Amino acid sequence: MQLKSFILYFILGGTIVSVVTFLGSQGKGMLAAFVATFPTMTVLTFALIYSKAGHASTVNYAKGLLLMTPPWVIYVLCLIYLLPRWGFVKSLITGVLTYMVLAGVVSAVVKYLGRK
Repeated sequence: MQLKSFILYFILGGTIVSVVTFLGSQGKGMLAAFVATFPTMTVLTFALIYSKAGHASTVNYAKGLLLMTPPWVIYVLCLIYLLPRWGFVKSLITGVLTYMVLAGVVSAVVKYLGRK
């Protein structure tokens, strides 16, 4: 990957994270969530993958994104449920570990089903 492309990707991602963090810290959680989940990141990612690797890689990424959505939703639900009970660090660690385990299960199932 060219250094210029990497720097551009880093700046784009960092800008979005900064805007979401700013809005969230201002008590505008719904707006921050809208910006974070707005297809900006996926549109950029789809466009960049397509420009580098074509349609097959873009479709594979889209399929992977859909398959990893349920573990991500459960991660967010862990945070919603556990944060008031356990505090930030414990709930975040539990949510991330839950995501990693479920993502591993999804990956293993997809790999297993792909062998048949």
